[in-house]
Amino acid sequence: MKTYLIFAISLLSTSFTFSQTVVIDGVPRDTSFALNTTYQKELRYRPYIEPVRASLPDNVLANEGVTYKTVENAWGKHELKMNIYRPNDGKEYPVLMMIHGGGWNSGNLGLQVPMAQQIATKGYVTIPVEYRLIPEALYPAGVEDLEDAIEWIYNNAGRFGIDKEKIAVSGCSAGGQLAMLIGMKNASGKIRAVINMDGISSFVTDESINRAKQARDSNKPLPIDAIWLGGTYQEQKKNWEEASALYWISKNSAPVCFINSSIPRFHNGRDEAIALLNKYGTYTEIHTFEDTPHPYWFFRPWFDPTIEYMTEFMNKILKNKR
Repeated sequence: MKTYLIFAISLLSTSFTFSQTVVIDGVPRDTSFALNTTYQKELRYRPYIEPVRASLPDNVLANEGVTYKTVENAWGKHELKMNIYRPNDGKEYPVLMMIHGGGWNSGNLGLQVPMAQQIATKGYVTIPVEYRLIPEALYPAGVEDLEDAIEWIYNNAGRFGIDKEKIAVSGCSAGGQLAMLIGMKNASGKIRAVINMDGISSFVTDESINRAKQARDSNKPLPIDAIWLGGTYQEQKKNWEEASALYWISKNSAPVCFINSSIPRFHNGRDEAIALLNKYGTYTEIHTFEDTPHPYWFFRPWFDPTIEYMTEFMNKILKNKR
């Protein structure tokens, strides 16, 4: 693996921040969303927080760097990877596919590993997964990758002791948006449960539409969500709506557990989604942490209760008959 470092300016939301971009095997990777940098940022406001780092429990088996898909891009071929963690006992378990955040342009599957390792101790196969980000690809490439990952898990369940009839998906921030989207579409019916951690359920809000339009009208860089969607709402209305889970809710949609920070903009579309899911009799639940940063899942004191909310929800949906 060849890794090179270059310095770049990365656009996050509507402001510029200096970040280091890593080129791995020819593919640019924005490293602005990472545990250490996020910890240093949040520590100034919450000196009591403790970052949770990867540490493989004794009773968990790891199979890391498994290729589930190979794609062509402007730099060549890119093998998309996943890590697989499971109890080391040979039994068959439900599976949780885990999607990292990072604003559709940053982050990596390693951000989900601490949670994945701990949830695996509770009777689940956990699979953090890689997907294409900006600048390698825009919407809908990442969505297609994740839907292909679900198919791969289903088709390879026997190799890893997975109960393929019990597939759940979780995601944090942009990963939560993606988990919500594929779980609400759910045309194949393979996804049985969704855990959405501070991921928006709709891009189509006055705030988001106006922010992108104002940037375009003033010849400023677009917000990262508009970049991912290919333009402003006025330019790419189809993409904005199609990428919003709210527009896909139907009888096929999976039950959802929302775990939210105290920052309202990361709840966009949540209440409307719950109202629609209720019409179909689809189970939902909400947990909100008060006075929290957006990426609360990285840190104690919120890490452990997040794990509990996730596993209790999955136990309810996947392990118990409701």
